[in-house]
Amino acid sequence: MIKKLSLISLFTLLPASFYFAQTTVYAYVKDQDGKPLEKAEVDLAQSSDDVTVDKIGYFQFVDLKPGHYLITVTKPSFESKILEFDVTADEKRKDLGVITLSYSVGTDAGVVVIDDSANDTEDGGSAMQPTVGLLSSGRDAFQNVSAFELGAYWFRPRGVDNRFEDVVFNGVSMSKNDDGRIDFSNWGGLNDVTRYPYENVDNITPSEYTFGNLGGVVYYNTRASSYRKQTSLAYSFTNRSYLHRVMATYSSGLTKNGWAFTFSASRRWGDNAIIDGVYQDAYAYFGSIEKKFSDRHSINLTAFGSPTYRASNSPNTQEVYDIMGKDYNSYWGWQDGEKRNSRIRKVFEPMFMLTDYLKIGKSSNWTNTVSYQIGSDARSRLDWFHAADPNPTYYRKLPSYGLLTADEFKAQSQIDWDAIYNANYINRVDVNGNKRGAVYTIVEDVNKDKTFNWASHFDTRLKDNWKLNINFNYQNLKSDNFRRIKDLLGANFAYNLNAFNNDVQYDADNSNVQVKEGDRTQYSYELSRNQYSLNISSEVDFAKWNLVASVFSSYSEAYREGDFRSGIARFSNNSKGKSAIYDAVDAGIKGKITYKVNGKNFIVYNGAFFSLAPTLNEIYINPRMVDYVTPGVKNQIINSNDLSYIMRGQILKLRLSGYYTTISNATEISRYYADVSDGTLGNSFSTLVNEAMSGVNKRYIGAELGFDVKITPTLNAVGVASIGEYKYTNNPEVSTFDDLNGFRGTDVWGKANVKDYKVAGTPQKAFSFGLKYNSAQYWWVGASANYLMDQYLDLSALNKTPYMYTNPLTNDPYPGVTPELIQQITAQKKFDNQFMLNANAGKSFVFGKYRMGISVSVNNILNNRDYVTGGFEQGRNVNFNEALLDAQRATPYFGPKLWYDRGRTFFTNVYLRF
Repeated sequence: MIKKLSLISLFTLLPASFYFAQTTVYAYVKDQDGKPLEKAEVDLAQSSDDVTVDKIGYFQFVDLKPGHYLITVTKPSFESKILEFDVTADEKRKDLGVITLSYSVGTDAGVVVIDDSANDTEDGGSAMQPTVGLLSSGRDAFQNVSAFELGAYWFRPRGVDNRFEDVVFNGVSMSKNDDGRIDFSNWGGLNDVTRYPYENVDNITPSEYTFGNLGGVVYYNTRASSYRKQTSLAYSFTNRSYLHRVMATYSSGLTKNGWAFTFSASRRWGDNAIIDGVYQDAYAYFGSIEKKFSDRHSINLTAFGSPTYRASNSPNTQEVYDIMGKDYNSYWGWQDGEKRNSRIRKVFEPMFMLTDYLKIGKSSNWTNTVSYQIGSDARSRLDWFHAADPNPTYYRKLPSYGLLTADEFKAQSQIDWDAIYNANYINRVDVNGNKRGAVYTIVEDVNKDKTFNWASHFDTRLKDNWKLNINFNYQNLKSDNFRRIKDLLGANFAYNLNAFNNDVQYDADNSNVQVKEGDRTQYSYELSRNQYSLNISSEVDFAKWNLVASVFSSYSEAYREGDFRSGIARFSNNSKGKSAIYDAVDAGIKGKITYKVNGKNFIVYNGAFFSLAPTLNEIYINPRMVDYVTPGVKNQIINSNDLSYIMRGQILKLRLSGYYTTISNATEISRYYADVSDGTLGNSFSTLVNEAMSGVNKRYIGAELGFDVKITPTLNAVGVASIGEYKYTNNPEVSTFDDLNGFRGTDVWGKANVKDYKVAGTPQKAFSFGLKYNSAQYWWVGASANYLMDQYLDLSALNKTPYMYTNPLTNDPYPGVTPELIQQITAQKKFDNQFMLNANAGKSFVFGKYRMGISVSVNNILNNRDYVTGGFEQGRNVNFNEALLDAQRATPYFGPKLWYDRGRTFFTNVYLRF
């Protein structure tokens, strides 16, 4: 207003010749169908004041002086357009006409197929999870490349894994309470309705809709009227985790009577894409219905789900891969002429949301969402009772052990389903004709969650340059966890007895130890959690500065309620019934400061300091048996800072960032079988160990560079460099729990000597360079070269403790122990650097109101099978002499278990939209 008054005053004083030196430039932005493109962004290169297109597609720049100008018009899901024009001294108004943006032809080219099969193993080790960036892309070159090029090889920007990312639907977080991770399979296959987030912020940048975490926020608004009016049909063919995908989506747009509808459905299916014995059949559905009562008020109902049935693939030791090849999977075997996989994940957790949108006054909005999510996540595996381990890769069956040759191992390298059924058949009755239980069964570990959420978002403009956001969230979780008999494999029944601890009853209050298919066995408990959180953020914009601040606080309380009373006497009072409440209070602050050097150059600082309450898996060290809280578990303390230089030129777009992050007081839980020497008893025993490292400190430091150079109007060069170091910075305390010994703490194990060990799960350095050609005839082709460095093996804590090399009888090192030998058997493995080549191409066609497109992308064109995407140490040997002997073998019995990249993969997609 002051600026306008000043101009009016000047007009009354200056000579008329000056009036004509100020020109208004305007235009309309529309799509290929001639419809206005509201909220498209128009960037004037010669000014720091960008504008946004209004509801009728109109924008204008006022008071432009004579000269040459360049604008860039952008909108998600459309190809950007650059226009140049001149303003002369005699022009009062300049009409640029209608600027038409074409629909993006590359929307499916960069699709990364999420495959979390690496998480289905119970062999221990780290979970290899993709990043949020795999499902979305922004305007930043680094974000795009790290998602679509490097992300295909499990690259995690800044080393941050899925635990520290946020995906939000209408204000409701999709992170799971058990481990804090995001289960993308809840909306897998719904690419059409989740392709373009409403908000996408990187790393610790503050969000308008939630406080966020370390790994950024992706916010989806599923309001039916926000989807473009059209019908879309698509078919995809790939060899990644399935073979075929069909997808159909319909959006009505807002009708005259105030209704809007968007529906989407898909199916993905296929078997043996690359890895043997892997198959998938997954459906997905989405429905959004909106009723607009007035320009100020509307209500939207959303429902979506993705019932998925998918087989898993095994990690293997290098010995197994050398014999069987990189496509080998030990989880399956032949049955009646068909491949049957023992590890099946069946998940269906539908979500229902009701959202109320209310506009208050001229500048305030209040949005409330209530949601309810139900369903189950079941993962199967072979179980055995007083029988031999049926795993074909059990170490005694490997050629290195000496019982079998390589050829003999190959001959029995898959699960022998006939032998398993035969063993159960022979054991059906005893010599007296009495029925006996199964020696082999298929069991399912089941998680049934019931989650209620209320998310409230209020925003208002206090002034033209000052915005305030308030977010409140409440969540109530009831999580039913149990193991059930899925298949008796021909047996009469199974025993609910602990074969690894003298056949004690898992449920001492139930005299019937026989369980049938569908019955619960071994463990059954419920976890409950209530959480309240408040987030307030504010943004103030000045001529040269932009300031954002965000604060939050939350309170949570959790407890366990067991259904089975353990047959082990010392655990009986802590296994059944309701536990004490574990509560936690969190708080934090984030800030962002942007200095606008000019319209093209910016300096941005982000800072965050906050606490993070432990997840349910971190609170309870072994919830399957007891309600014991993990020793030393605390809220994590996160301190993160980054500084960026950003250039947004018409020829060159660039971001250079440096970051420094510390995580303190973290808790890491692992579960695996361990061979532990007991010096007091003078023997060894094997037991399932629940291992916790508490008070873990880590440091993440590095730099990022991303650039996009327009070599010609149709040819772009895009490059990315990420150089990081992610490592442990202390020696955390170690405790374990098992049903033979109960708790064993630092007084037994000591501290894990892991200081300076590297954080596993991602390459710590990555580089990419690519070229992309966009033709004016609506076709494109691109290729990228990618180099990945410094990938490390995930560690096992127990064999890093003094217990591993100390005689518990004397508290002295075992004879022959030297620092060099300890280093030899505990050194962290670093994998070789790898080079990957990707390419993609596509073409779109317009036939009146019909649009058709085809695209293809190929990853790892050179079929590099040497890249290890993840792996972990086996925690079997917690004994110096045995560990040293194994390390000195040409082929260790207990070498690390690895997953390798699947080699050359492709994804083709064809769509029709009208």
